[in-house]
This record gives sequence, C-alpha cells and structure tokens, in this order.
Amino acid sequence: MDPDRRIIADGALLVRGDRIVEVGKAHALPARFPHEVVHRFPDHLIIPGLVDTHVHLAQALIRGCADDRALVEWLSDRVWVLQGHMTEDDGRASARLCIAEMLRSGTTTFLESMLAHRYGFDGIAEVVRDSGIRATLAKIVMDTPRYADASLPMHPGMVEDRETGLGGTLAMHRRWHGGADGRIRVWFGPRTPGAVTPDLYREIARLAAKHGLGITMHLAEVREDREFLRRAYGRLPVEFAEDVGLLGPHVVLVHMIWISDAEMRTLARTGTHVSHNPSSNTKLASGICPVPALLRAGVNVALGCDGGPSNNAYDVVREMKLAACLHKGVTGDPRVLPAEAVLEMATLSGARALGLEAEIGSLEPGKKADLAIFDLRRLHLTPSPNPVGTLVYAACGADVSDVMVDGRWVVRDSRLLTMSEEEVIRDARARAGALFGRAGIDAASPWPVH
Repeated sequence: MDPDRRIIADGALLVRGDRIVEVGKAHALPARFPHEVVHRFPDHLIIPGLVDTHVHLAQALIRGCADDRALVEWLSDRVWVLQGHMTEDDGRASARLCIAEMLRSGTTTFLESMLAHRYGFDGIAEVVRDSGIRATLAKIVMDTPRYADASLPMHPGMVEDRETGLGGTLAMHRRWHGGADGRIRVWFGPRTPGAVTPDLYREIARLAAKHGLGITMHLAEVREDREFLRRAYGRLPVEFAEDVGLLGPHVVLVHMIWISDAEMRTLARTGTHVSHNPSSNTKLASGICPVPALLRAGVNVALGCDGGPSNNAYDVVREMKLAACLHKGVTGDPRVLPAEAVLEMATLSGARALGLEAEIGSLEPGKKADLAIFDLRRLHLTPSPNPVGTLVYAACGADVSDVMVDGRWVVRDSRLLTMSEEEVIRDARARAGALFGRAGIDAASPWPVH
C-alpha cells in the first residue's frame, strides 16, 4: 500500500521498536542486518493491519439478538432494550470479546462510534490499553431521547443528558487521549438527527475544533432518516450536517446510503470521510451506499463492520469481499470496485479517515509496525496468482496467523497473546445469558428446539 502500490514477492520488513525501518527482499535485509532476530513466514502474506472505521464494542455481547428485522424495530424492540440493561462489567466483557475477535482477524485499528456512559468508558479504555490494539473511542452525545420521530422513543436505559455527553467526552479526552503510548484517542460520537438538537450539534462542532477532537456519526442510514430531515428542517442529510458544522476532514460519517450527487460533491469539497458498512446495510435492508459514485466524486471511503446484531461479525476480511462483490452486482460492472481498491479502503483509506495516514495504513519506512499476516497454506487459498485477489475474494479472518501492533506481537501462531480467548468466551457467554434474562429478550430461532 505504498505510493507505488508494490507487491513485493519474497519480501522482508525490518522493525525496530514500534516502527518499520526498511522494506525490501528476504535475501537482502537479513544479510545487511545480521544481528537482528529473524522471523520467517514461508507462503504467507503480510499486509498493513486492517482498519475498521465503524465498531460498536458493546454490541458484541448481544450478537444475534435481532436477526431478520428492519432497523427501527431492530433498535426499539431488541438492541436498545438490551443495551439499556447493560452494566459496566457487561461493557468491559463485550469490549474484550469484540477486540479479541478483531485482533484474531487482522484488525489493528478501529473507530468505536457510540460509547454510552453506562458501558463504563474507563473500563473499556483499560481493555484497549491491555489488549494492544489501536483505537479511537467516541463517546455518545445527545439531548433528546428518540430516533428521528417522537413516535420512536428510546429505551430509558439509553437516555443521557447533554452534560453527560459533552462533559463526559471532554473528561475522557483529558484522561485517555494519547494514552497507551498513543494508541488511544477520544472523539465525539453524537447520535443521529432527532436525538440531538441543532444547537447541540453546533456546540459539538465548536468544542471539537477548540480541543482538536474528531467526530463520527451515523447519517442517511435508512430512507426514514432522509425523510425526517426534509420534514423537520427542510434539508437533505449532508445539507443539514453542513449547516450544523458536522463536515470536514476530522469527520467520519457512517452508512451514507440515501444521499444525492450534489451531497457527494459537498462531502468531497469539505474533505469529509465515509465509512461503508455493506454487511450491516444489506442485512438490515437499509439500502446500498453509492460507493463507486462517492469515489468518482473524490470522497475518501473506508470500511466498517458495525456491530454484533447487524453484521454479525467483526471481520474486515469478510467485509472486503462483500464490498467488492456487492457493487459489481448493483452496477452490472465487474470492474467497478476491484480487489485492489477494496484493500485500499480497508487499510490506507481507513487510516486517512482517522487522520492517521502518516502513521499507519501502509508498509513503509517510518510508519508504525502494524501488520496482519495471513497463512496461504490453505486449500481455499491455493493457488494464489494474485495475492490481493486471493485476500479479498477467498480469505477470511480465520486465515490470520500473526498480528503486530506498534511493533509488538499480539497474535502469534493463531494464538492471542494479550488475553485468554477461553476466558473471554466463558465470561461473555455467562454475561450474555444474564443480560438477555434481565432484559426479557428471547432471541431463539423460530424453529422448534428438541
């Protein structure tokens, strides 16, 4: 993913501390640096660590709670109810489950979009610190307990006041931004229009500019979002976002399905980034983000997995395949989004969306040593005439054998080093069972269980 987009056969990386020092050939670098420790990966593929630009950490614990439902019903009847019954210990357990899954499938950096106060921000930040992953954590901000229309009230357990959001975000920014040797950053994560008044959005924009925070927000995810903004404010989604100051190179807007060509041009003009979440959008039948048109307009588009109830996995490798195939089927053009473009979305474009393109997203001297390594010695990855095509169309996260973040091994030989997978699974299962019980949610299959 360097400027020349080179594929280096029999390649080698020299890593010192947390940085890549040199990139070259496997026969040359060890000979030039004979005193360095050498790790060999025959028949493997080394890529920049994957970047997931839309994650709900708290939703890993409620994976599979609302399958085969439309977004509004999905939220009001299941997701908000479960999240509204979560404790801080549940939030920590869900974060551990989610981060473990991401690391094991090659994601080294992620953007969490909406951490509620009840999940326990401090505990989740500690999980990030101890896991070794790189994270941007956005705190929820809201002042109206609803989604779009007043007829769609929010579960009371998910309601926060203005100060909890604004003050809480700034407090967490002071406490955690730059923490874990710079791996943790803190952003604003305002709820969608309807749950936030225009005045509060403007205050978020002002404080973000003053304190140097980024902003991420769901926008134009479903047709109802667009209709609500037209009805309530006489604006299209991107027009509304520009009016309240929520556009710019420090902003990642998520989903962005129901937008016009003119709105795409506005996104490009302002340098605003888009997170594309194809699995979530197709599963919830929300629509399809016009990614090819956004790219033609000059908008930076990255990838996101979303959450446990809407995906239901945190595997960016799977997300790459769907992104590549979905837009071919929609446009009727097999060349519209090639594998190479999708890999760029999952690495360098994701880094750019987070303002980290100078640090991560490619394998270049001077950049952070964030790597994902795939074992190609698998039936479904053989043969591999084009490693990029193999990765996007044939691989999955389970093919990741080793992961490095900040020059530190966090996965080796398919084993997570920074936490016990068995303990994470055992704790998540117990807490999920108790949570579903407290919330009175039965997510069993409609088929009879004997």
